[in-house]
Formats: sequence, C-alpha cells, structure tokens
Amino acid sequence: MITHPAFTVEPWRLRATSLDLTVLAQSESLFALSNGHLGWRGNLDEGDPHGLPGSYLSGVYEVKPMPYAEPGYGYPDFGETIINITDGKIVRLLVDDEPFDVRRGSLLKHEQELDLRAGVLRRTVEWRSPAGRTVRVSTTRLVSFGQRAIGAIDYRVEALDGPARVVVQSELVANEPMPRPEADPRAAAVLAEPLVAQESFAHDALVQLIHATGESGLRVAVGMDHEVYGPDPHVESEHYPDQGRVTVSSQLAQGEQLRMVKYVAHAWSARRTAPAMRDEVAGELTIAREMGWDGLCSEQRSFLDTFWDRADVVVDGDPEVQQAVRFALFHVLQASARAEGVAIASKGLTGRGYDGHAFWDTEMFVLPVLTSVYPKAVTHALRWRHSTLAITRTRARQLGFEGAAFPWRTITGKECSGYWPAGAAAFHVNAAIARAVIGCLRANGDSDFERTVAVDLLVETARLWRSLGYFDEDGRFRIDGVTGPDEYSALVRNNLYTNLMARENLVAAVGIVEKHRGRMPDLGVTDEEIGGWRIAADRMFVPYDERRGVHPQSSGFTDRQVWDFAGTPAEHYPLLLHYPYFDLYRKQVVKQADVVLAMQWVPDEFTAEQKARNFAYYERLTVRDSSLSACSQAVVAADVGAVDLAYDYLGETALIDLLDLEHNTSDGLHLASLAGIWIALVQGFGGARRRRTGLTFRPILPHGIRRLEFGIAAAGCRLRVEIGPVETRYRLVQGEELTLHHAGTEITLRGNEVRVMPTVQPPPGPVVTQPPGRAPARRHPGSGGRPTVAD
Repeated sequence: MITHPAFTVEPWRLRATSLDLTVLAQSESLFALSNGHLGWRGNLDEGDPHGLPGSYLSGVYEVKPMPYAEPGYGYPDFGETIINITDGKIVRLLVDDEPFDVRRGSLLKHEQELDLRAGVLRRTVEWRSPAGRTVRVSTTRLVSFGQRAIGAIDYRVEALDGPARVVVQSELVANEPMPRPEADPRAAAVLAEPLVAQESFAHDALVQLIHATGESGLRVAVGMDHEVYGPDPHVESEHYPDQGRVTVSSQLAQGEQLRMVKYVAHAWSARRTAPAMRDEVAGELTIAREMGWDGLCSEQRSFLDTFWDRADVVVDGDPEVQQAVRFALFHVLQASARAEGVAIASKGLTGRGYDGHAFWDTEMFVLPVLTSVYPKAVTHALRWRHSTLAITRTRARQLGFEGAAFPWRTITGKECSGYWPAGAAAFHVNAAIARAVIGCLRANGDSDFERTVAVDLLVETARLWRSLGYFDEDGRFRIDGVTGPDEYSALVRNNLYTNLMARENLVAAVGIVEKHRGRMPDLGVTDEEIGGWRIAADRMFVPYDERRGVHPQSSGFTDRQVWDFAGTPAEHYPLLLHYPYFDLYRKQVVKQADVVLAMQWVPDEFTAEQKARNFAYYERLTVRDSSLSACSQAVVAADVGAVDLAYDYLGETALIDLLDLEHNTSDGLHLASLAGIWIALVQGFGGARRRRTGLTFRPILPHGIRRLEFGIAAAGCRLRVEIGPVETRYRLVQGEELTLHHAGTEITLRGNEVRVMPTVQPPPGPVVTQPPGRAPARRHPGSGGRPTVAD
C-alpha cells in the first residue's frame, strides 16, 4: 500500500521524497512514462533493485499455447502476451570501483518526481559509497510525444566531498530475467527469453541490437547514441547478442560533474528486413540528436501545454482528488496519444498485467474521456478496431453468427480468452465499441470517419445482435446465453445492460445507414435488413421484476439465493480467488456495476423512481471486486441524490492506484479506473450526458469540493463548465454555436458567450447499504494520509 508519507500530494506532480523498497514495483507503475507506442516503467536507472523490469512497444507480443484439459469447439489454440523488449533505460554507475546500489553504502537523499506539465520523470540521489565517497546523481527521463520512437535520459553525476573516478555504463539489455507472477488470473504469463538475437553493432557511442520473436514473427530493433560532457571523458563501446554497452569514465574533482545524454530509438515490424530496421533506428537517432535534449524537452512541454489547455480539470477543496485527476489524465494520454494502428491495453504500457490485452473497458471508459480531452486518439482506437473486421467477421462465422464478434481480450484482434463464458459469451464488447462510435460522432462530427469507419462498425455490430437474438412467442426480441459486465454471473438470459446497449446499437445502425445509403451496396445491406434491426430494437425485451419493483440484472436474477455476505470473511475478497465460479454464478452477488452501468449509459430508459430503487437494490449486492465499479456507482449515486456516497466512491476511484487499493498496481496501472476519475467528476457531479438530443447537465457539488471546472466536447464545439455551490457557468471556448440543457432548461451559447445558471440542490437520495465490510471509505479531503504540498 502506497500510504507512506514520502508520497506527497501536489497539484501538478507525483513525488516520492524517499525510497521505500517494499513498494518498489508499485512505484515503477506510478512513475511509468509512455506515449502509446513506447512505454518505460519507472525502474531505477541502474536497473537493480527492481520490482518488475519493463520496456514495451505497443503491438509487440509473443504467442503462447493455450492447453485445455477438455478442449472444445471455438476455443483459441494460442494466446498473445506482451513481452519486455530490449531495455534501453539502464545506466549503471561505479564510484572509485564501487557500484552504485541503493542497498549498499548510505542513501542520504532519494527523490523521484513525475512532472505532469513537463512530461518527464526526475530523480535526485545523494549516495555515500562503502568507501566513504559522496556523489549526487541527477537524472531526467523522457518518452517523447512528438517523436514516438524516442526515449531519452539526461544523466549527471557530481562529486560532492572530494575527487572521484566515475564510470557510467549505458546499456541495452534484451531478455532480462522476469519475476514469476503470483497465482492470480489477473497476472500475466512469463516467457523465458522471448527475443532471438539477429544482429548487434557498436561504433563510438552508438549501439544497435536487432532481435525477433520466436513465434509471432515480429522483428524489434533498438539503438542508442550519446552526448558526453565533462572533464576529459573516455568513451568506448561493446556489443553482444543480448547486450550493448557504452562506457564513459572521467576523473572528477570535488564539485565537478559528468553529464551524459542518452537517446534511445525503437522500431518493430512483422514485414521489414533487418537492414531496413537498422536504417529506421539510425534515422530516428539522427532526428533526436539534431533536436537535442533541450529540443525534445521543449517539444514535450509544448505538446502538454496544448493538452492541458483543453483537458485540465480543476477540483478546488480536495487536493488528493485534484492530484489524482491530473495524474489520471496524464496516464490516459500516455496510453493513447501515439497508439496509432494498435490497441490501447487495459494497463496501457505501464506493466504486463492482463498480458497486455485490450478489453471492452477501453471503449466503455477510456474513449469517452479521450473524446473530450484528446479526440484524435479516439478515431485511432476505433480505426484499429475497424482494421480487425476481417478477423472478427471470421470469429462470428465460427460461432454461428453474422456480423463481427469482437474479442473479449486481445492484442491483435484475435480472441485470447481461454475461458469461454467470458470470451465467447461476453458479446457486450460489441456494444461498447458501438457506444464509443456513437459518442465520438456526437462530440466531434468527423464526416469522413462517420461515412467509413463508423458505418462499418455499427453495421457489423448490429448484424451480430440481430443474429444472436430471437423473437419469442409474444414477439419480444430476446438475447439468451450471454455474459454481461458482472463477471459473477454468466450465460444468462436477457442481461439488462446487454439488451439495452444492443438496442442503442441497432437504432444507431439504422440511423447511420439511412443517412449514408450509398454505402449499402458495399456492405450488402438491404432495406429488409434495416427493417429487421428496427423491429428488433423496438421489441427488445427489458426484464422487470414487478413484485420487487426493480429491474433484474438478467431474467430470473432476483429469484436467486442471496450470497451469504455476513458469513464471508474480509480476507476472502476478491471472491474469485476464494470461491468456485459455480457458486458465484448461481447466487445474487455482483462483482461490478451492471444494472447500475446501464443506468449510467442509457439513463433515459429508466424513470427517476426506478433509478433510485434499482440503485438501492444493487448496492447491497455489489462487492466491487473490479476496479471498474466505483466510478459508475459514483455517477449513479450522484444522479439519485446520494451525493455524499457519490463522493465516497469518487475517492475510491481516485486512489485505486495511488493507494494500491486492488493490491496489484505492481503489474501496471488500471487505465479504465483512471479514466473513471474524470467520469465520476464530469458525469457524476457535472451530470453530463450525451443524449440523442444533445448535451445535458445536472450539476451538483459534494461537501468536500468548493469548485469543479472541466472541459467537454459536443457537436464539434468545446465547452468549459465551472460549477460552484450556488451557480454554474458555461462558456463556449471553441465553435460558433452550441445548444445544451441545464437541469431541463435549454441554453444556446454563441461565440465566447458565458451563461450562468443555478447549481442543482438535489433532495436527499435513497438510504442504501453495502455488503458488510464493502462500503467505500468515508471521503474527507486529505484522508489518504499523505502530506499536501503547495505547487
């Protein structure tokens, strides 16, 4: 748990003022740098000690067999897992022949700082060697947004209390030994030496290594070059199949400094030859050297200045949530900004958790945030889904359906889930993709994207729903044998969330095809098929329990036996690690928001009274064994007037990684949960919803927040919203005209116009309870126990 007071609360940075090796792996995830293409975990520069070494290229993976005790039709034969590529961030140091190691000698000072505005990781160390010589090591690490293949390090060592001979060893290392994962299904596979050496080269201060994966057929090239400044430095290089090294030595007088700037370039391909890869890396290094360290830093700062101007969220009154939301937005950007042509994984590029796979939560949680804060990444992500249509159409045919069946978990678009109740039956991933398309169109209105990618995705997902469901004897359209978002239920009839989201998907497909009828011949769409989608949507079965006055999560769910929460000890959570799925599947226990998620994303399908009754019913069943749940519960709690509870859930969402609440931050950050902080604030307390009729707001404030300010995109415009305890201000910052609704009142903004409306003062919401021991912690600003530092 990262509750050590070394981790300070600051508005624009994450800083650790000392080194705690017991949370080293968690720190490496928190301090990770990436740009969506290249990712470097926040490992110590010297590479040792480490929790989990990590250097990743998005889309670089290895194939692993998936053996089954009892194989079945449609089971994937092979899975995909992210691999640690050649590590270019290692810089080792010797001081008068003593290796610098934080576990040896005396560590006088150690500070790490992730600067959210500059986009760099800084580290300052003062260390006394066992022989008594003291040095200061100062490093700054960068993964470039502007030059997506480039990572760079500014490494400086200074002699503090007398002369010292220092030797700096800059390395490339392939096939680093990996720690074995714990027996946890959320962890990743570990492949021994996944990279096969093909070529190595060294000259002066430049080194290149080229490797290939053994089974997936990918080639990876990494090169490094250096600039050295200091008193009479001596530079030499060497190379081996799995290692390259540039060694710089210098005799420092007291107060003198040796500085080395390291540029690292990366390339990968499934098609290009080794000479072509070698030239690509050489070209990338040339660009980096020409820009220089200062140029790379200036470009990084300029990129982030533009991003924060659009994306920043101000939370006045709660310093922890303020830090958390900016930390979250920074990491969401890092996971997506340059993820062109590849998936956005659930851990981004911060760790190997979940094998580096992308799930439905990218489209359901991450893309709605990016739609407002960095829309370019949304179209890239959906274009990647579009590029996998050949694979997903084939998968649908294999399962006996029409359209496209998108995978539950994947790197390349192929299904990688060996657990068929989730992999084969969790069709709601199609609805998430459709929802992301709909949200993108409502926010930014890209006509070319709409005419091509959007049409194709909405048509193929609609076809899946029409062929998956059927009309019963009463003419109702039913979808049976599916698994919804709640992973403690499986293969159910008429999952409420799935049916409602499928209906939205079908309606959207009808609308977009009728708008772009010229695309119908390309896709083989007929008027008869469109009519079938329309009828299925109109007659979609929506389960409702008249006796209890609530919507069952699926047909018959509310008739099941309720889980024995009182008899479940606290140490048996998460339940999936302590109880068989058979027992979970047949009882009323909810892993994560399901009906509540439906009320969040299709709120017009429920009356206010139904929302309140549903929310109260499912609160007492939901154990939040998933990091995805708290943000949705925050949104709906705010919607039904349980404002204090919404604030508590906001706190849990905000601190899932910063306080390691799920106990697996060491494997990488929870990207969807990070996005959930923005969702809880903007949808929850801003009351923002993208409806067919436009953008609507119902702003409220919890007791711990004095002012909330955020930006949001709609209809090709950008809006800035500022919520205070008494009044809410709307300002149009981009676009000519935007019509929105504030608590039911229509407002039209033009130019840079500002409109002031009263902040909603909701009546008290329903009284709700959670399972014993599963209530969120009461939220009080500063309750995380970390010191707050002014910016």
